[in-house]
Order: sequence, then C-alpha cells, then structure tokens
Amino acid sequence: MDETRELVKQDNKNIEKTRELRSAIPAVDIYENDDEILLYADMPGVIKEDISVNIDNGTLSLSGIRKFENKGVSKWEEFWDVEYARSFSVPQTIDIEKVEADLKDGVLRLHLPKSEAAKPRMIKINAA
Repeated sequence: MDETRELVKQDNKNIEKTRELRSAIPAVDIYENDDEILLYADMPGVIKEDISVNIDNGTLSLSGIRKFENKGVSKWEEFWDVEYARSFSVPQTIDIEKVEADLKDGVLRLHLPKSEAAKPRMIKINAA
C-alpha cells in the first residue's frame, strides 16, 4: 500500500515531457492466388488518413503513424506514438492501376491484382 501512495505523490518535475516517435515493423500475412496477391498488415490504432501505401519500381512501401493523445499529467507511460513501416519487393506483373486498400479494425488489407498477361492460363493442345 505504501508503494501506491508514493506513486500518487510523486513530483511532476521527474516526468519526461518529450514524446519520441518510435518505429515498429507491422506483422504481415501475404497470400497469392491466380488473380491477385493479398497483403494484410497489422497497424493497430492507425487511422486511414495517417497511412501511406506506395508502389514504385517493384517496391511496395507501407507506413502509418499511430498518435496517442495525452489527457492529463502522465504518471506512467507504456503506450507511445509509433510509426509502422515496411517494404516489399513486388512483381512487375502487378496491375498498379487496380490496386485497392482498405482498413478495418487496425488491419490494412491490400489487393494487388495481377495483370492479364501474368495470370496462369490453360493451353489447349491440338491433335496433329
């Protein structure tokens, strides 16, 4: 019980006031089927306005910033502002114009459709 009282009575001058932006690598699952590559990136607490998705020269880059709003004087902090960032090589056969992204429950989902030329197709064999 004495420990709790000391925590409540601690002097505010000992608390660090600056917040640094920490970096984190989002956990990712990637699936591929005949039509597309699906990518799921875990970015908890990030809103869609703070996410960036870029594809350039065969590199897919994801980034997002989770901002935590302070409400009051901090006594203990384990939840910081975080920048999630990760990059991947993607095949040149991705149809960039048709890429779609959505965010739900902190998971960014990317649909990377393959161009028609890259999709597998069955070749008919003619009898001679």
